[in-house]
Amino acid sequence: MNGASPRPPELATRAAAAVPPDVVAAFQRDGAVCLRGVLTPAEVERLARGIDANLAAPSPRAIVASRPGDPGFFIEDFCNWQANDDYRATALDTALPEAAARLMRSSSVRLYHDHMLTKEPGTRTPTPWHQDQPYYNIDGRQNVSFWIPVDPVRRASTLEFVAGSHRGPWLMPRTFMDHQAKWFPEGSLAELPDIDGRRGDFDILGWSLEPGDAVAFHMLTLHAAGGVDGDRRRRVFSLRYLGDDITHAPRRWKTSPHFPGLADELPAGAPMRHAMFPLILDGQG
Repeated sequence: MNGASPRPPELATRAAAAVPPDVVAAFQRDGAVCLRGVLTPAEVERLARGIDANLAAPSPRAIVASRPGDPGFFIEDFCNWQANDDYRATALDTALPEAAARLMRSSSVRLYHDHMLTKEPGTRTPTPWHQDQPYYNIDGRQNVSFWIPVDPVRRASTLEFVAGSHRGPWLMPRTFMDHQAKWFPEGSLAELPDIDGRRGDFDILGWSLEPGDAVAFHMLTLHAAGGVDGDRRRRVFSLRYLGDDITHAPRRWKTSPHFPGLADELPAGAPMRHAMFPLILDGQG
């Protein structure tokens, strides 16, 4: 894809309303912000339809992230925007790319990948504290993830963040179930601090959310989430976007998500110019 297609100007207007300068400054300072009403009710309805279709027919990349014996159920799936029309429309045809450009302070925006996360009522399995970028095959600072619920989310079940942690350092990524370090050699990165045991020592951010809201966060921001109550389902769609300075960083191990064959087509240090990562905004108009 050589250039981005023209965008309806109202998308930039919507993004400017949802992401004013003070929100951009907060994102740069804290690494996480809440955007209220960034999607319209029709866009939320379309996204919910896409999630339900994904749940009815998970891809081969789907994983069950809840433990045996959990009274609920937690499923994740990745990289389905090309096969799911509702996911594609959410990623490409809403104000989210324009919002991403503002938050990243980037003239270009590429889609990196999508990630569906659904916790059924009563799910107890938490999502432990972690940074996302060490699991990925990218380097650079201009990035943003959107965490977009299509169901109301109580404060106790929302995503939480350690403010300022996006400034580093990189911390050891470990598998959530067995705590193995599969991505970096043991001892090569610092271990996570005991955030839950010392919550008072950290500036922890989190918001209750309604459909149409989204949380935006940097891929190095430490974040976690608890389970969900027995009366509340939590269907969430996450979109990751890349900005001007992001380059390919092939790993010796299988990243999460995995992009098989990409290292043969895109050398280390190259911009992410590939059909898997469509250019949405290029700063040319």
